[in-house]
Amino acid sequence: MKAVILSGGLGTRLKPFTEVIPKPLLPIGEKAILEIQIERLRDNGFTEIFLATNYKSSYIEKFFGDGSRYGVKLTVSKEESPLGTAGPITLLKEQLSGPFLVMNGDILTLLNFKRMYDFASRMKAPLTVGIKKEILPFAFGNIFFDGDYVTDVQEKPNFELYIIAGIYMMTSEIFDYIPYNQKYDMDKLIKQLISSHIPIPKYDIKEYWLDIGRVGDYEKAQEVYKERFQ
Repeated sequence: MKAVILSGGLGTRLKPFTEVIPKPLLPIGEKAILEIQIERLRDNGFTEIFLATNYKSSYIEKFFGDGSRYGVKLTVSKEESPLGTAGPITLLKEQLSGPFLVMNGDILTLLNFKRMYDFASRMKAPLTVGIKKEILPFAFGNIFFDGDYVTDVQEKPNFELYIIAGIYMMTSEIFDYIPYNQKYDMDKLIKQLISSHIPIPKYDIKEYWLDIGRVGDYEKAQEVYKERFQ
């Protein structure tokens, strides 16, 4: 099984950490974020992993080498200019002939990747989107009224919503919808498939999931790693 990890982000929200170290190499516990992802994928049966890089790509290439010390075949793909969240995949078109997984390089998760892979294989769609339910607390009470009179109050209700989790399953058919070597994002790809009446299955991620996009998330990741990943 094959997987692509999008590792080319600038990590601007994680400065000053990312001014020296690319975000995928930031340490969590005794390992880099990418190391944790690679080992999780390997343990779920993925044997060939591609790292789509841009910012400080030489750091990443020197750090991981050919992937042999992780028990996988590793290839580093380099963008000449930023290609967004979907565009980098087109540079790997020749190597991705079968079903493959794509994930953002700043996600810490206990997702059973093999189970998602099997689900997407049964659906046989060019794109399957991983989604995650998030519960967001609201800082104010919600008040209800009829005319000039208050009828009820709800103290600080929570909002439940589903978000794109940054993990996808694709087939080679997806390359028909992404322009080669051009900046193109996943949200635009999803909208294009919808407008073309192409069914997009969703996969509910029940396991632990964290997007390490901000300094607070990075600090939380340190705690979570000790509790759940070691």
